[in-house]
Amino acid sequence: MILEQYYTKCLAQGTYYIASNGEAAIIDPLREVQQYIDRAKEDGVTITYIFLTHFHADFVSGHVDLADKTGATIVIGPNAVTSYAFAKAEHLQAFKIGNLSLQLLHTPGHTMESSCYLLKDEEGKEQALFTGDTLFIGDVGRPDLAVKSDISKEDLAAHLYDSLRNEIMPLPDHITVYPAHGAGSACGKNMSKETSDSLGNQKKTNYALSPTLSKEDFVKEVTTGIAAPPAYFPKNVWMNKGVNSSIDEVIARGITPIKLAAFKALAEDPDYLVLDVRSPQEYTAGAIPGSWFIGLDGQFAPWVGALIENIDQKIILVVPEGREKEAVIRLARVGYDNAQGYLSGGFDTWKNSDLEVTTIKNCTPQAFIDGLEDGSVKNPIDTRKPGEYETGHICSVPLHTLSEIHEEVKNLNADTTYHVHCAGGYRSVIFSSIAKANGIKNIINVEGGYGAIKNTNLKNQKIVATSNCSL
Repeated sequence: MILEQYYTKCLAQGTYYIASNGEAAIIDPLREVQQYIDRAKEDGVTITYIFLTHFHADFVSGHVDLADKTGATIVIGPNAVTSYAFAKAEHLQAFKIGNLSLQLLHTPGHTMESSCYLLKDEEGKEQALFTGDTLFIGDVGRPDLAVKSDISKEDLAAHLYDSLRNEIMPLPDHITVYPAHGAGSACGKNMSKETSDSLGNQKKTNYALSPTLSKEDFVKEVTTGIAAPPAYFPKNVWMNKGVNSSIDEVIARGITPIKLAAFKALAEDPDYLVLDVRSPQEYTAGAIPGSWFIGLDGQFAPWVGALIENIDQKIILVVPEGREKEAVIRLARVGYDNAQGYLSGGFDTWKNSDLEVTTIKNCTPQAFIDGLEDGSVKNPIDTRKPGEYETGHICSVPLHTLSEIHEEVKNLNADTTYHVHCAGGYRSVIFSSIAKANGIKNIINVEGGYGAIKNTNLKNQKIVATSNCSL
């Protein structure tokens, strides 16, 4: 038996590859499916099944492409409706993969089609449970994404409670839980950074599996304090129910080199967005006016989905040499299929042509604190998430969270100087780039963010773990 987890940190997402006696199965594949085909060829096996735990909202799955390329059967649980052929599995239905079997456990709650897959070995002994977004390590899936006119988040949460207790908790403690996501995903509230665990340990440590937790308290817990889902989530669900452009077509279009004159013309076209995916340091040192920064070396795809409101937006890229294909694939993972190409020769081509370049000033954390002390820093901004802010922030610095930038920027003054920080210096540059593209001229980025700020000589500046600075 071969069982391998393919974990993608940017999406905090786990795909699973299982092989036995000449056959293989993939659970929750990413959009770029060639990696699974290559692995199956290397192992000398045939991919016979592709299992979806549910219709994902945070990424576009590659199940249709993979089925087209391999002839494998797509399997989804009860209540699923799609525009492509698939096997609608029943509760407790089993599927053979070589000498192994995967048994579907229908576990509605995160969505109504949500299902887990129980892996049994050659002797029929339970070995692993692939839980999708039903059960995470330390948490459970949010119950608000599949709300409809006839079913509320409270209804879904009640279904989830029953699914956990009736289908998952009775399983033996020794089996390994393999979820679809880990820490950093927006599909839960407080997931662990661990990507697997024994079910027995989860029964001891995961609040949702506490035997003393009532349904009423469970529903209240999982429906309270949920951040609004990113705007792209419904579109990704829709895409996962339909047939999309082949990833090969998306890549071929996106990795088209665009010469400087043509790129400049497109950059001036309001229908196009210039997306700069270099490092924060490179972007602040010099960038194309009006471009947005979302760096590849961060949570690129989730921030693309959260901030680029039109999923059909035409995008042209400023990208480090050799990472063009990576950028296009990572856009496509969350459904942004309209990358039209990249600046040939990279940013140096623009910079060396005497075209206008924009910069963002940086300041050190100590200079920021000193400015708060002497009054020279008058308009500080913390761009982190509300939960981070409540955990600890500088008392005199207000929160303007990055995910709300399109509303926040309407309240900023074009001629006012703002000092912006996040946790480590990535999100603050995203915030600054979008603010500048919207006419906010004077943005100063605090290098190292809050992580560096709290280690400076804070003098009279207070760190508080509440929004009430009078405490």
